[in-house]
Amino acid sequence: MFLFSMLLFFLLACGGAWLLLFPSGRDIVHQALADWRRRSSQRLIGINRQGARQAGDMVRGAGGLMSAAGRYLRRRLLLVLAAGVLVTVPVLLAVVLGGQRVSTGYGDDERVINAQVAELLQGEQLAAPAPLPPLVFTTAEVAEVRPMLDSANRNWQLLDPAFAQRLLLVFKIMKERHHYDMAILEGYRSPERQNQLSAAGPSVTNAKAFQSYHQFGLAADCAFLRDGKLVISEKDSWAMRGYQLYGEAAEAAGLHWGGRWTMMDFGHTELRLPGTVKK
Repeated sequence: MFLFSMLLFFLLACGGAWLLLFPSGRDIVHQALADWRRRSSQRLIGINRQGARQAGDMVRGAGGLMSAAGRYLRRRLLLVLAAGVLVTVPVLLAVVLGGQRVSTGYGDDERVINAQVAELLQGEQLAAPAPLPPLVFTTAEVAEVRPMLDSANRNWQLLDPAFAQRLLLVFKIMKERHHYDMAILEGYRSPERQNQLSAAGPSVTNAKAFQSYHQFGLAADCAFLRDGKLVISEKDSWAMRGYQLYGEAAEAAGLHWGGRWTMMDFGHTELRLPGTVKK
């Protein structure tokens, strides 16, 4: 139905353009209509006498009108086509552009953003926190849960700006609403490091190089700070409560939370862009 409506509008627009742009076209139509009315009147007066011949004359009159229009179109074909383009191109552009969805640039897989969170995202740009001392990430407790963390990259500047702002907003919500201090364990991850972690086994990661959003600065692993120490263990009830709140805040900000996965990764969040990672 939509295509039929567009075709009908196109034909009407072309006809209207022809009449508006070419006075001779209007003259032809006017003359043809006048001839048709005159002939019709004459035929109606003698309808009882002429009968079938009148019907034939009307058909021939209509054929003559169509022949005249056809001859005009053949003589003015380029001008008619140009008028059609001028009329239809703006309409088609309006239809095409008007039918596109407004997008924030994150694809169909983007999470629905909480209205309050969306308002906060439109506000001031949040600044990354000061880096924590390296010793925080190398304690025995941390190494037991997250080996190889000492060589991880925690530079906020290497993260995608849109993802970084959402993650910083999550940190802000966790601090102000739930009283949890958070720290980033690893953000951007090189392809070489991704392969190293993958080689360590599925308990670490199943993703190889460019199969993770970490390679594109669109993912981060985070944990909590309590009394100046990292708390990563899932055996800690305080930390598990924090992970649940963290997941809710992350999803409200349009991020994917690793706590929903089959192989749960409670500290992981990512901003998905379709076509970014390899399958």
